[in-house]
Amino acid sequence: MFKSAEEPELEGGVQYHVRISPKQAERYALLPGDPDRVPKISSMWEEVEEVSKHRQYVVHRGKYKGVGLLAVSTGIGSPATAIAIEELARVGVDTFIRVGSTGAIQPEIRLGDLVISVGAVRMEGTSSQYVIEGYPAVASYEVVLALIEAAESLGYRYHVGITASTDSFYTGQGRPGFRGFKQSWHSHLLDDLMKARVLNFEMESSVLFTLANIYGLRAGAVHAVFAQRNRNEFAVKGEIEASRVANEAVKILHEWDEKKGDRRYFYPSLLADTC
Repeated sequence: MFKSAEEPELEGGVQYHVRISPKQAERYALLPGDPDRVPKISSMWEEVEEVSKHRQYVVHRGKYKGVGLLAVSTGIGSPATAIAIEELARVGVDTFIRVGSTGAIQPEIRLGDLVISVGAVRMEGTSSQYVIEGYPAVASYEVVLALIEAAESLGYRYHVGITASTDSFYTGQGRPGFRGFKQSWHSHLLDDLMKARVLNFEMESSVLFTLANIYGLRAGAVHAVFAQRNRNEFAVKGEIEASRVANEAVKILHEWDEKKGDRRYFYPSLLADTC
């Protein structure tokens, strides 16, 4: 039985959509959009179990290099991602890393490269259901640093910067709609964002960053570049590399969290042996 319409939880605090309870949660969660990416991520763990599979939400729980974590698919777009964040936060997750695919806007970015987001342009509508338009969508600096450290240690090509999150894969990212439908602003969108040094298009990071900041949680994102919009190239590349970086970033964050102890913030000198 559900608790109520306002709090649609099942017995034991099991959440309505992601179908996970506080007893099954870990503090770190990786959030791919594609449900098929969950087993690819968890195949790198030494321990893994499928906790639930409901709608687009597939939940795996396990350990990577001794650190407990979750992999939870969100499906496509910000509304579904917001549901996952809401429910995972309720069961105790406090650190989120999106493991996504993306389209590159800047010409120096290649197919298969990784993009690590420090912030996102809020071109989706879900975050506006929470807070005013001017509120920034900013990643946690700790998660960003851990993702950079992971990418460096693994030797992958990566880029760090601003992402644009949209609600439309087609017209909202400057692609033609059905039968070539376009409005005038669609034609200028790619060029305008490129001039503003935005690195990439995707559909979830801005709501993740916005909600994480509102709720006092940590969030970051690493994306595999499937599309190069400047050269009109497309290939499914970099997915495994992004998954490895995200897993390794969890291990790094755990190590830093241990060094922080009771301190609220991580800072570089904590890594010095003499500290």
